[in-house]
Amino acid sequence: MEKTEKEMSFLEHLEVLRWHLVRAFSSVLIFAILAFVYKDFVFDEVLLAPKNPDFATYRFFCNLSEWMGLGDLLCFGDHKWNLHSFTMSGQFSAHIIVSLFFGLVIAFPYVFWELWRFIKPALYTKETKIARGVVFFTSILFTVGVLFGYYLVAPLSVNFLGSYQVSSYVSNSIGLSSFISTVTTISFANGLIFELPMLVYFLTKIGLLTPEFMRKYRKHAIVLTLILSAIITPPDVTSQILVSLPLLVLYEISINISKKVLKNQEKNEA
Repeated sequence: MEKTEKEMSFLEHLEVLRWHLVRAFSSVLIFAILAFVYKDFVFDEVLLAPKNPDFATYRFFCNLSEWMGLGDLLCFGDHKWNLHSFTMSGQFSAHIIVSLFFGLVIAFPYVFWELWRFIKPALYTKETKIARGVVFFTSILFTVGVLFGYYLVAPLSVNFLGSYQVSSYVSNSIGLSSFISTVTTISFANGLIFELPMLVYFLTKIGLLTPEFMRKYRKHAIVLTLILSAIITPPDVTSQILVSLPLLVLYEISINISKKVLKNQEKNEA
């Protein structure tokens, strides 16, 4: 009779975890290599696209401005600055970092699936049913969050910070690493933030969270949301508001999710 994963020793569990991590890291590495090879597309068409005045976000706001009869009030994106690499290895280092970032973002669903495969055997049948569809919904929420950060928060942050001047005597000369850090951090952070409904779902399922608790501490959550937005976004009000709004919406959605989970549990018990 073969030994099940629940009967394994601690070292055997570590061995199983090691292979899950190896496969997860391999998937990230494969996509990172592809991103490294196709650097023209990754940099020109994706990462550096928010610097292009023809970027989809800028065109959307400009068309919206015309549609609302505001003229060119919401038209922006015509940046007067250039990106520079200030070190000998700057561009090569940026190439490697960006490739790894793309590998992680694209491989995220598979990485999470590998981790879930390791955790799942330790759950009871009832707990496994509760978590049905976790990989799918987690991946969807992460993807939506990354796209929200990339298409809305990042370009507006780039536009504000790149054009901001304390004096006409000071011109902006943006470093490549600074630009990359801004776009990737904002995009990835939003991907993680959008996982809030899934986190609330599981915390409610295991009895650590209730909708009453979330309603009671809603004001505290708003303050924490503003603090979190200030941490993960550049120091401009527009970006902080853009991150805070979906966080607050997700919080309200999470309250309803928590309420529905408890209602279903009570129905099943009855």
